[in-house]
Amino acid sequence: MSAPLHIGIVGCSAEGAALCYRTVCEEGARWLGPHGHPEVSLHTPSLRHYVDCLERQDLAGVAALMLDSAHKLAAAGADFLICPDNTIHQAFEQVRPHSPRPWLHIAEVVAEAARARGFRRLGLMGTRWLLDSEVYPQALAAQGLDCVRPAPEVRAAMGQLIMDELVRGVLKAATVQRFQAWVQDFQQQGCDAVVLGCTEIPLILNDGNSALPTLDSTRLLARAALCRALGPEPGA
Repeated sequence: MSAPLHIGIVGCSAEGAALCYRTVCEEGARWLGPHGHPEVSLHTPSLRHYVDCLERQDLAGVAALMLDSAHKLAAAGADFLICPDNTIHQAFEQVRPHSPRPWLHIAEVVAEAARARGFRRLGLMGTRWLLDSEVYPQALAAQGLDCVRPAPEVRAAMGQLIMDELVRGVLKAATVQRFQAWVQDFQQQGCDAVVLGCTEIPLILNDGNSALPTLDSTRLLARAALCRALGPEPGA
C-alpha cells in the first residue's frame, strides 16, 4: 500500500465534525489494523460566523470561511478536503475554483451511495437553509434520482430542532419521535429511502429506528474519505 493521504476536515458544527472525525479514526482500522487510521487534521471557525452568513444569505461569506479553513489545512499538510456539513455546500461552487486542495462533495457522495443501493426516490432532511437550496436536488438528479423535500412548515420545524438541539448535542426522545414521523410522511409519498442531510441527524436516527432506509451523510463522507486516502476497502 502506498503512503496514506492526509485528510483535511473543514468543520462547521462541533457534533457533525466530531462524528466525521471519529468515524475516520475508528473505521480506518479496516485498512490499517487495530488503532490504525490515516493522518487527519481538522479546522473550524466559530459556528456563529457561519450562522451569521447563512441568516443574511451571504454565500460569499460562507465560501470565505470554508476557504480560510482550506488554506490552513493545506498548510498543515492535508492532501484533500472534506466538509461534514451539508448546509454550507451551498457555497461550494464559489469554493472549488479557489481551493488549494481538491474536495469530496458530501451530496455527491450520498447520491452515488443511493444509486449504488438501488434507491430511486429520496426524502431529504436537513436545516431549512439546506432544504431551500438545490444542493441535493442537483446531486441526486445527476444520478437519475428523485428528491422529495418537506413542506415549508416542516422545513422550519426541522431546522429549529437541528439548530436548537442537535448541533448542541441535545438529544430528546420527543425530537426522535418527530423525525420518525417525518420519515413516515416521506414513506407515504413513495420514497424508498431518506437522506440524513444534516450531519447531526445520525445522532438520533438510523436504520434501526427509521421506517425507511437511511443515508447517513456524515459517515458516508467519512468512508469516502478513507477510500480516497487508503484505496478500495479491503474485501470490497
